[in-house]
Amino acid sequence: MPLWNRCAHAARSAGDPREGSAPPAQRWLLIEHPGPWGFNALTDSGIPPAVVTALSDWAAAEEARIALVRRPGRRPVTRTRRWFRVDSRPGRESIRTGTADSDDELAVAVHGAGELLAEPLNLVCTHGRHDPCCAVHGRAVASALAEADPVTTWECSHVGGCRFAPAVVLLPHGYVLGGTTIGEAIAAVRNYRAGKLDPHGARGRSSLPPAAQAAEHYARVATGNEHLDALRLLRAAPEGDGHWHVHLANPHCTVRLRERWVDVDRPLTCAATAPGRMRVFDLLALSQ
Repeated sequence: MPLWNRCAHAARSAGDPREGSAPPAQRWLLIEHPGPWGFNALTDSGIPPAVVTALSDWAAAEEARIALVRRPGRRPVTRTRRWFRVDSRPGRESIRTGTADSDDELAVAVHGAGELLAEPLNLVCTHGRHDPCCAVHGRAVASALAEADPVTTWECSHVGGCRFAPAVVLLPHGYVLGGTTIGEAIAAVRNYRAGKLDPHGARGRSSLPPAAQAAEHYARVATGNEHLDALRLLRAAPEGDGHWHVHLANPHCTVRLRERWVDVDRPLTCAATAPGRMRVFDLLALSQ
């Protein structure tokens, strides 16, 4: 498929809105796995089915997302694998890490104490077997971020929203960026480490419901507030007929949105064969 006909190029050309599109995840579990990654990374990984089931059960109970990770560039195969368990819930942000010498030991990652990691992590989706756009756009960004910060940068398997490739995830907060250039990604990581978030390119925070993600985006744009922990969610209340009333704090801000689904005349992923539907959040009112 030519580059101009891929899902990310089509989404960028159409101006698909990104706000409110971060995948849901209160927690993240990252497992080092050099690959190759099949279409379904975890189940195709070669990890024993019993371990996959245990990890998947934990993820379902904890509203977590599991991703395989690897270092950008050449990846030597080692017996010992690193794991990271991330809490992205507001006010509880943390990363714990440990190692497993065998696949069977990976089940420890979901409850083991591990070591508290002070440094943040940068993930870039490069899962080309799930969607070519993730590899085409993600690998260059991952390589550039790794050159600037090799310790905290990892390639990862499918994040979601492939048409917004490259997807960059800032952990532990779980902010997901989409469609960023190399320069924008480097700046976003630098700002994140300084406790700031530029709403440009931000799809939302994984631990927030989609309407709250969109409300935070609109509030950051309107107020110019880039402090990472600003505009904390107090309440997101549906009002019927797709309308939402979202209350944010620090500073106080009230956002009214309309959620709607839009039929588009194109597939929304490279693997899809039929036109898709996408969710859109319209800003109706914002008061401070």
